[in-house]
Amino acid sequence: MPPVFSHGDLRLYLLNLLDDGPRHGYDIIQALSDRTGGTYTPSAGTIYPRLAKLEEEGMVTKSVDGRKTVYEITESGRAEVAARRDDLAGIEAGLADSVRLIADEVRGSVRDAMRSLRADLAAATAEQRAETTAPSEDARTRSREQLQRADAAVNEFRGRLRADLRTHVARGGELSASLVDVIVDDLDRIARELTRTLAD
Repeated sequence: MPPVFSHGDLRLYLLNLLDDGPRHGYDIIQALSDRTGGTYTPSAGTIYPRLAKLEEEGMVTKSVDGRKTVYEITESGRAEVAARRDDLAGIEAGLADSVRLIADEVRGSVRDAMRSLRADLAAATAEQRAETTAPSEDARTRSREQLQRADAAVNEFRGRLRADLRTHVARGGELSASLVDVIVDDLDRIARELTRTLAD
């Protein structure tokens, strides 16, 4: 994935964040992560040198509030933000594209996992059908074996899906209602297809 911010864009975006009000360093880092849907969570080593540079340029000031250093935009900084509104609009559009990309990646991962689960369940069901003509005790034994296989496939899918979603949210990404609806609808469809197949 290409860099979220092009050269010089992060500097302007930091000013834009501070134009909303004073912030301490961690708050700035969290705000960047939130606004990029978790696609960009900068390190302190990235943010603080840029804040120091902005302070040298007279664009921001800093003060100490307890154990936190709070940064506040100056009038010069506000003037630059106002003069570069068009540039900021372009940056915001790029951030929106980044959020859409990561959402698409999560949806693709979920759908791929569901297709794999559906194939495993279909294969298990087909084998169960083929084994119905075998002696009853052997058929029951093989059915129990395939049930264990199906259980393992379901558990693997559930673990993978939970890990993907939790990682996405932990990175600051947004878990939208529409994405959850996709998951719920696909799971319901799989369950209904399996019920029909087993009833045949």
